[in-house]
Amino acid sequence: MPKKILILSVFVVASCGLAYELIAGALSSYLLGDSILQFSTIIGCYLFAMGVGAHFSKYIHDDDLLARFVDIELAVGLIGGISAALLFLTFSWMSAPFRTLLYVLVFMIGALVGMEVPLVMRVLNSRQTEFNELVSRVLTFDYLGALAVSLLFPLVLAPYLGLVRTGFLFGMLNIGVALWTIHTFRHELKNVGARLLRAATILCLLMAGFSLSDRMVYWGEHGLYGDEIVFSTTTPYQRLVITRWKDDLRLYINGNLQFSSRDEYRYHEALVHPAMQALPWARSVLVLGGGDGLALREILRYSNIQHVTLVDLDPAMTNAFTHRSELTQLNHSSFSDPRVHVVNADAAIWLQNNQDMFDAVIVDFPDPSSFALGKLYSVPFYGIVKKHVAANGLIVVQSTSPFFAPHAFWTVEATLKEVGLLTYPYHLYVPSFGEWGFILASPQQHFEPPTQYSLPMRYLSKETTHEMFTFPPDMQRIQMEPNHLDTQSLVREFEQDWRQVIR
Repeated sequence: MPKKILILSVFVVASCGLAYELIAGALSSYLLGDSILQFSTIIGCYLFAMGVGAHFSKYIHDDDLLARFVDIELAVGLIGGISAALLFLTFSWMSAPFRTLLYVLVFMIGALVGMEVPLVMRVLNSRQTEFNELVSRVLTFDYLGALAVSLLFPLVLAPYLGLVRTGFLFGMLNIGVALWTIHTFRHELKNVGARLLRAATILCLLMAGFSLSDRMVYWGEHGLYGDEIVFSTTTPYQRLVITRWKDDLRLYINGNLQFSSRDEYRYHEALVHPAMQALPWARSVLVLGGGDGLALREILRYSNIQHVTLVDLDPAMTNAFTHRSELTQLNHSSFSDPRVHVVNADAAIWLQNNQDMFDAVIVDFPDPSSFALGKLYSVPFYGIVKKHVAANGLIVVQSTSPFFAPHAFWTVEATLKEVGLLTYPYHLYVPSFGEWGFILASPQQHFEPPTQYSLPMRYLSKETTHEMFTFPPDMQRIQMEPNHLDTQSLVREFEQDWRQVIR
């Protein structure tokens, strides 16, 4: 029986170890962007630390194996359990030491986890377990535990519990293993009472953290955003937060501002109306991204538009902007318009599997701050988009800032040109963002900026439109290479441009 308990404990500790690694990777990618870089460096640091831990496990004496195993479980449970909360609060209130703390915690957890399996194997070996059976059973349960958490984390834990609560949960599981081991081997362990007291204290701390997770996240996000948080949720794809200060609603995705209700009309008028004014014959429009429904609001102002398909990856996004009253007031209940069809899917996959043609395509994705987003600004993606727009139709792409991120902006234009599209870049000043840019493109149609608009506008006019399509000397075109899917140069250009701004 004791042998079976030790082998089963391997399943739990393997699950916990991988969970802490996934939490650190997900949290850092949410807060710092560039998910490939974050996951790659964290996995590398974690595996290296496991090797260090495995090496130092040999210095634990044979007569002290069970006691040290219990102590390690208590340490892993405490450090791993509070890691997500500690990292999130550190980033929110004093972001400077975040990276240092991140890798210190990953290394500490990895080193402790690296000692677990060797200790279990040595305990089993001391109990005359056959070596072949020992290795196969321990490694089987180790890999099964990793498989279980790798499936549960993206499908259940992150979207429904959140990262902070998930961290506390797995910390409690580690403490559970320690308590289980203490109870099973109580006659072989020294200082059982002291270890039980430590385990109970840590377990109470983690349970309190679990119950207060929502409050900690709210407190941390209040420090991060400064304003009242009216809505927040973690989805399998991103962290959505909506804040309010007086009459100003703001949407943040993974900590990055997406709009402010005070000036979003400038952005969305510029995104939609130059193209729509040039297409009075248009009947169908495709919107890629734009799950807030604000671009949709502007498109639906045209009575000639009979059908709009909006494709956005995250159903939590479109549901919030369909049902929450403060948000439907902002987008004029655009998702309830009978002309609108919403599809929650990956835009690239949906385009590959769909044969519909559209008179205009509005591409309103978040900035290419990660490789997952960068693929939506690549040559293959724009090649697919081109197949879905009429020959005399128009495409408009949100293209980041030509002032703050000029290399990224002109890389987007070069990518559109690479697939044979005529391009017409333009820009405007949005107070919440600064100078911002778009690129209008067409397979064939020559485009002239509108000199008047058939609908009333809050910002656009003949004069402002002329200014939008005129680039001053400090925003002139830079010759850039297209963004290919295998290299994703755009993501690097974007990161380097914005790093210069931060400095």
